[in-house]
Amino acid sequence: MATKDLLDKGAILQRDKVTYAIAPHIAGDICDPNTLRKLADVAEKYHAAALKITGAQRIAIVGLKEEDIDKAWADLGIKPGAAVGMCVRSIKVCPGTTFCKRGVQDSVGLGLALDAAYHGMTTPSKFKIGVSGCPNSCPQPQLADVGIMTGKLVKAEDGSRMPLFDLYRRSGDGLGTPVATSLDLERLLAEVARLG
Repeated sequence: MATKDLLDKGAILQRDKVTYAIAPHIAGDICDPNTLRKLADVAEKYHAAALKITGAQRIAIVGLKEEDIDKAWADLGIKPGAAVGMCVRSIKVCPGTTFCKRGVQDSVGLGLALDAAYHGMTTPSKFKIGVSGCPNSCPQPQLADVGIMTGKLVKAEDGSRMPLFDLYRRSGDGLGTPVATSLDLERLLAEVARLG
């Protein structure tokens, strides 16, 4: 009988103490219909209990038997998301200017860059990053360990409009405290690297 998470397989033991959930890594939480179809096909093939969209914008296949975990990963052809262990978890992003009419900065591009740099990196505890493309803060950056929110737009030297960012760090009370405001992208990335 199963008794623990199988971290090396990206599998999380479920409440029944028998089945597992796995969460494939989908960078930026954006995928095409074929990826969704593949997730559904694997869930059906191995008689999973459900597909669960998690609070961290992951899609978990829930209720897999231990003997099916390796086969499910092979069928998916997607690497595991950093959903377990002491590491940087998925980077939670909003649609930003890529999709949302309210977006004022490219949160998807920034989130993908942060994902490429930090996803799965070992940390002293689980570590979450949130990136918001406007002040509505849909991905709740103030509740992440490191949160990024677009502040104001300013005019650049070439006449274009450039976003400035506010950077949050979660404090002991669980809420994000602003650690820097009105950062340009270069300074923002340097500050994130320093905080991580």
